Amino acid sequence: MNVFLTKYDTPHGTIPFDKIRLDDYLPAMREGMRLQNEEIAAIVKNSDAPTFENTIEAFEHTGEVLSKVQYAFYNLLSAETCDEMDSIANEISPEETEHGNNIYLNNELFDRVAAVYAQKDSLALTAEQQMLLSNTYDAFVKRGATLDSAQKEQYRELSKELSLLELQFQQNTLKATNAYQKVVTDERQLAGLPDGIKEAAAQLAKDKGQEGWLFNLSYPSYVPFMKYADNRELRKELYTAYNTKATEGDIDNKPVVKKIVNCRLRIAKLLGFKDYASYVLQKRMAENKENVYDLLNNLLTAYKPTALNEVAEVQKYAKEHGADFELMPWDWSYYSEKLREEKYSINDEQLKPYFELERVKKGVFGLATRLYGLRFEKNSDIPVYHPEVEAFDVYDEDGSFLAVLYTDFHPRDGKRSGAWMTEYKCQSRSADGTDNRPHISIVMNFTKPTDSTPSLLTFDELTTFLHEFGHSIHGMVAKTTYESLAGTNVYRDFVELPSQLMENWAYEKEYLDEFAVHYQTGEKIPAELVEKIRRAANFNTGYLTLRQLSFGYLDMAWHTLNADFDGDVRDFELKAWKETQVLPSVEGAIMSVQFNHIFSGGYSAGYYSYKWAEVLDADAFSVFQKEGIFNKATASRFRNEVLAKGGSEHPMTLYMRFRGQKPTIEPLLKRNGIVK
Repeated sequence: MNVFLTKYDTPHGTIPFDKIRLDDYLPAMREGMRLQNEEIAAIVKNSDAPTFENTIEAFEHTGEVLSKVQYAFYNLLSAETCDEMDSIANEISPEETEHGNNIYLNNELFDRVAAVYAQKDSLALTAEQQMLLSNTYDAFVKRGATLDSAQKEQYRELSKELSLLELQFQQNTLKATNAYQKVVTDERQLAGLPDGIKEAAAQLAKDKGQEGWLFNLSYPSYVPFMKYADNRELRKELYTAYNTKATEGDIDNKPVVKKIVNCRLRIAKLLGFKDYASYVLQKRMAENKENVYDLLNNLLTAYKPTALNEVAEVQKYAKEHGADFELMPWDWSYYSEKLREEKYSINDEQLKPYFELERVKKGVFGLATRLYGLRFEKNSDIPVYHPEVEAFDVYDEDGSFLAVLYTDFHPRDGKRSGAWMTEYKCQSRSADGTDNRPHISIVMNFTKPTDSTPSLLTFDELTTFLHEFGHSIHGMVAKTTYESLAGTNVYRDFVELPSQLMENWAYEKEYLDEFAVHYQTGEKIPAELVEKIRRAANFNTGYLTLRQLSFGYLDMAWHTLNADFDGDVRDFELKAWKETQVLPSVEGAIMSVQFNHIFSGGYSAGYYSYKWAEVLDADAFSVFQKEGIFNKATASRFRNEVLAKGGSEHPMTLYMRFRGQKPTIEPLLKRNGIVK
């Protein structure tokens, strides 16, 4: 029996990961496509006139079996992949693309969708139904439904090529990340590294059957090394390895980048757009590339003077402490951290003992309890895909079951870098009124515990946890009818609001007191330490903002090309983000070849969203600051008017319903200390 083609006999119908075999995936996905084709055929053959119910809703409900398999496969492809899964992805990707094209290029199906859409102003539809109708029609148009026969064939080939290229890019990046490791056998080379970092490196070496200390390009290994290691040559070596990955040999992404941007451009032009950004931004709050550039340019103007002053300050500090050389990128974290510690008497090693992972989990979950009344209970009966993964039943304030939450915290060879939230099942409401609750997952890459020390988080890792947890709440409290509009299925430049908003509580003593306890002494985090966190919050804010802006400019440069690109990837990159660079460039270093967000992660022509949403989150948190950071009425309004509604209405409509007015940039500038 293929597990995907049976009804799951598990708590809440969760995926039976323990019963999945690798050879289940391909036949299940192919059967899922066959079944969806039957469902599409039934819609097309319906002799009744097209209506919202028999066409739009019917289409929304197709493909359930296929989605069930895809949720499991593609989430594990990011969190727990292997060579066999990569091969399956390469084999099935063209078939999935062809299947999608057969649906969206089906003339008879589109005729029915268009017939309903033509009546949209006369139909008595709810706001959510109107959004579903609009999204459905737009999806067909965006995927070539209005093209002629020859153009449709061209679209088919381009979309198939693009899906394979994006998959290749992601696989190359993971392979390049895993390919590097640095084993140090002389402890003198590790001068400056805190004992906890050395212990983690020794544990990593032990796990790999090596003697000494092992460092790799995962976040918990690379970042602290660059921040604390006195050995400048080793910092340079790791920096170079990190920033030149996927640039040579069989895993060189430079030609893949060219092919991706050219393929996207050809699709956009085929559909009548000058560039890919214009094609993408139709369904974004920003609406067009001019508004995106206005945001980026305004932030650049506001923050660059501060960034230049910060670089000069770090350079001056470094020179005063024996660095008689121009500050290079591999020096930045090292000297910045020393300056920060001198100015604010604070560093990660002071804070980590107060952020033991198990207590932080209780604190993060506890924030959802205080704000929204949610309750989390571990459920060991729910199957998980790796022994480190935990599953929780989530209950609402009234005791009703709300969601399943999976947590996955530590790096593995089969897991890509970074942190993300995803879904194994979306919320929706059945025709009989049954509320199908979601299954949500948050995935991180935090430092593992060692034989003598539990997993201790840096402050940045705490905010990362809160960020992804904010996404998960968006999914967990969803209360819509249609799956495609539930939870995080919102405009890309709105999706980061709930996540970035959650980070604000990390700076509040009243909140930290609930869980930030020294793992050895039991002492609560001291008030003076929290005050130092707050005062240090804007340290290098100009530099960090310009770094984010550089990625936004690079993303927009690639996706506002209006002619095929065959130049040098690195030269293009340097020109694209030139105005944001405040440190010397390094020969051979290329960001584009490892920029998963825009080349394989769904943020193409959308990386600006982080800064766009930062404006929103600062504005939204100012309401909590005014009304009380744990004010239940404020939290309830945000939950009911923003989180629960998902993409059922335009995001600005939802935001203004919560806020009472459009957002302004002033709260962000004030929070960052740019204006007083």
